[in-house]
Amino acid sequence: MSSAEQRAQGGIGDPGRVVTEVDERVDFGVFDAHRPPSADLIADCVHCGFCLPTCPTYALWGEEMDSPRGRIYLMQMGLEGEVEMDDTFVRHLDLCLGCMACVTACPSGVQYDRLIEATRPQLERNYPRGRGERLLRRLIFWLFPHPRRLWVAALLGWLYRALRLDRLAARTGLLGALPEQVRTLESLLPDVHLADLGRRLPEHVPARGGPARARVGLVTGCVQSVFFADVNAATARVLALEGCDVIVPGDQPCCGALELHSGNEEAAIARAKAMIEMFEDTEVDAVVINAAGCGSSLKEYATLLRDEPGWAGRALAFEERVRDVSELLDELGPRAERHPVRARVAYQDACHLQHAQQVRRQPRRLLADIPGVELSEIMEPEICCGSAGIYNLLHPQAAADLGRRKADHVLATEPDVVCSGNPGCLLQLQRHLHASDRDVRVLHTVQLLDASLRGDGLGRPT
Repeated sequence: MSSAEQRAQGGIGDPGRVVTEVDERVDFGVFDAHRPPSADLIADCVHCGFCLPTCPTYALWGEEMDSPRGRIYLMQMGLEGEVEMDDTFVRHLDLCLGCMACVTACPSGVQYDRLIEATRPQLERNYPRGRGERLLRRLIFWLFPHPRRLWVAALLGWLYRALRLDRLAARTGLLGALPEQVRTLESLLPDVHLADLGRRLPEHVPARGGPARARVGLVTGCVQSVFFADVNAATARVLALEGCDVIVPGDQPCCGALELHSGNEEAAIARAKAMIEMFEDTEVDAVVINAAGCGSSLKEYATLLRDEPGWAGRALAFEERVRDVSELLDELGPRAERHPVRARVAYQDACHLQHAQQVRRQPRRLLADIPGVELSEIMEPEICCGSAGIYNLLHPQAAADLGRRKADHVLATEPDVVCSGNPGCLLQLQRHLHASDRDVRVLHTVQLLDASLRGDGLGRPT
């Protein structure tokens, strides 16, 4: 049985163990009967503490209930009805970034990822959030999974900067009077170029430099397609130069990552089905993604859809074709010539790449193979930068503390460039590195490789 098949059944690492997350008990404590966190998975935790040094919130506050083992204990008490689903209970669980560093660190193989992903939908269904938080979450999910709405927001952001309204808002004190979440969103706005806003990839980018080595489908993403269109363009160019026929379906749906990781299970299921249908008839060898958070969700479709009639097999077939772009390029090996890029490069591990997908060596090998690149490692690579999907909007203070911590570690390597593999990480790094007086370029890993293949150094891609 493949690892994907084991995940679809819920029992990673033990083919004979099927965890349906609905056991035979009548009482599920504070949880309802639809996929509550599994008592069997909770029992795997022996509270050894190996997870503590890798947990971002424990690193910030040193509070037991803000550590993985503390949250698992809360889940256990919730199942046993020993606590109420009150503000304190929910807050400790909400403050988890879902980075999955604890999964990597755990010597007992505790599936914290399955536990937190089972718990968050329970919170969304059974906990009455305050009016302000409900409105904020509705706004986030109204905007971010919809590229057309994001396009309008990006255009407004461009006008905001072009007309220097940002400086006016700061000078008059208006910005400081706004809610912290709004100030955070404003600070995360990337520099948008009008040419990028109008850019659409062709539906077929043919392989170059010889016969096609693979036929791949490219997931363009929501935030990625609007705010990081240059990353998508670089991804398509690199894949083509490395011998891939690249298929780019138009009007792609959102993959559902934001909803899946935030507990909006019903919406995530609907988006997963739409994504699978989009790529089923493309006859591609691999489905390629350049956003780590989205990629981890695509690789969880078999688990997400395991109870959906007629979808489990389709989800598994889709999931088994998903590759992060660094993963696929590493599998194929180099074909196109690498030109020198003279730069000291720090590599920042995106959590959903290194922990959720276990992709660590591949992007480092791609960067190290570029002539002239001096690759450096940063301290605490396992600690999240604080972006974590929508976490930096829901919990801006904790996210900012982690962002500054990550920026300090990056700057300590004295880099010219920092690379990462996720749009949220890029935005977080840009925000906190911008606050320093150091001139550090922030690029997606594939952008640096693209610069090498094109032979244009670190000039802006066209």
